[in-house]
Amino acid sequence: MKIPTFVLASASPARRSLLNSAGIQAVICPSDFDEGQIQMRDATQLVQVLAEGKAEAVAEFLLANSHPQIPNPKSCLVLGCDSILVIDGEIHGKPKDAEEAILRWQKMRGKVGELYTGHALIDTRFDSFDRAIDRSIVRCQVTKVHFAEATSRQIAAYVATGEPLACAGCFALEGKGGFFVEKIEGCHTNVIGLSLPLLRQMLGEMGYDVADFWQF
Repeated sequence: MKIPTFVLASASPARRSLLNSAGIQAVICPSDFDEGQIQMRDATQLVQVLAEGKAEAVAEFLLANSHPQIPNPKSCLVLGCDSILVIDGEIHGKPKDAEEAILRWQKMRGKVGELYTGHALIDTRFDSFDRAIDRSIVRCQVTKVHFAEATSRQIAAYVATGEPLACAGCFALEGKGGFFVEKIEGCHTNVIGLSLPLLRQMLGEMGYDVADFWQF
């Protein structure tokens, strides 16, 4: 089987770095999907719908437009992801500003949160009769995060770095935020932006071997 081009429907540096470190050099094609149109109270459904919306938007764009790094848009695997953090049953995305980030951390410190990441994988391949294979898989991974009792001074200093403002959970495990995470229960790469073990499983369900995508 010819290996399709792997496309990441996200501008997230963390997700790109995860894939690169795992041997997958994805083509980056951020989605223009409007996340604000989706309002759901169920965390699992929310991240799955958002991830699928991003992946579908990019898949449709590639099939309708040329891309310098994709010679054949009818032979792509498009991965869309979306993450949220749930604290005390409340869903949180990226904080809108520093003030909100500080308030969020005042709620988070000393507590256990659940990081939900939706994963949507779309196969854009066509068969020999130029018919769309039209395969997609949508999954969700959940990881528990135990936050440290960060002091008010530490919270203010951390928010001042700007790092929490770019993250759905208001922290970056692989960055300065790692100082304030006591323990992880579950997949740690899921907290960073995508679950590598789950991606391997999804590729397997589509008939691919993750090792075939490795590039060094």
